[in-house]
Amino acid sequence: MQTVQLLHVTDPHLFGLSSRELYGVDTAKSFRLVLAATLGDGPRPDAIVVTGDIGDDCSAGAYGHFRAAFAGCGVPVHVLPGNHDDPALMARLLDDGGFQYCGRARIGGWGLVMLDTHVPGKPQGLLRDSELTRLEADLRALGDVPVLVCLHHPPVPVGSAWLDGVGLENGAAFLAVLDRNPQVRGVIAGHVHQEFDLQRGAVRLLTTPSTCAQFTPRTPHCVMDARPPGYRRLTLQPDGTVATRVGWLAEFVGEPREENEARR
Repeated sequence: MQTVQLLHVTDPHLFGLSSRELYGVDTAKSFRLVLAATLGDGPRPDAIVVTGDIGDDCSAGAYGHFRAAFAGCGVPVHVLPGNHDDPALMARLLDDGGFQYCGRARIGGWGLVMLDTHVPGKPQGLLRDSELTRLEADLRALGDVPVLVCLHHPPVPVGSAWLDGVGLENGAAFLAVLDRNPQVRGVIAGHVHQEFDLQRGAVRLLTTPSTCAQFTPRTPHCVMDARPPGYRRLTLQPDGTVATRVGWLAEFVGEPREENEARR
């Protein structure tokens, strides 16, 4: 069985008005530049996963800009909602023509499960009982192949008090499902706008920098990081192991700045 090449991008925070900025960054421009850099960096991915906060203003225009950014790439794009998204609108606009909204997929010798942690009007995440039940059902349906589970909110603390306070509220319940299903070998998340990597037993837990601005790791409150927009490449091995690296834009497209109220 061949390895699976996966590209993970997250938290683009796009707007219906494509020139709008967040934290001093033109998010549409940085997203296009990240995609151009990633698709020219290393082997062609077998799939692209985008773990939420796609449409910051929850507009159809933002999701339209997102679709347009992938025009001609010829790679399946799997998406799920973040706390800044409109899940119903995403499901309507990003679930056809090469895009899949949530659900499960088989990519080569690996399975992929995409989860919804969105809580209306709240920055923190929650896996509803129905979503946890679906996770177990999808894992059974995928059988014995190694599985990568994808969600917006990290299920474990990342070491920044202000972000950990708006993480996945029932992370313990999620981890309990993983403990009952040893075929799960990786978890990828967004939300925290920074790189994080933790090995928990046989499971690799990862977060990926945003395609716009970053938060400084391990801070008690929001401090912007000077690091540029980023992405993550994953090589999913036939034996269930995950090799990965984070990539950064060679040149920054804006100077990040703190806003009056941190966006999470």
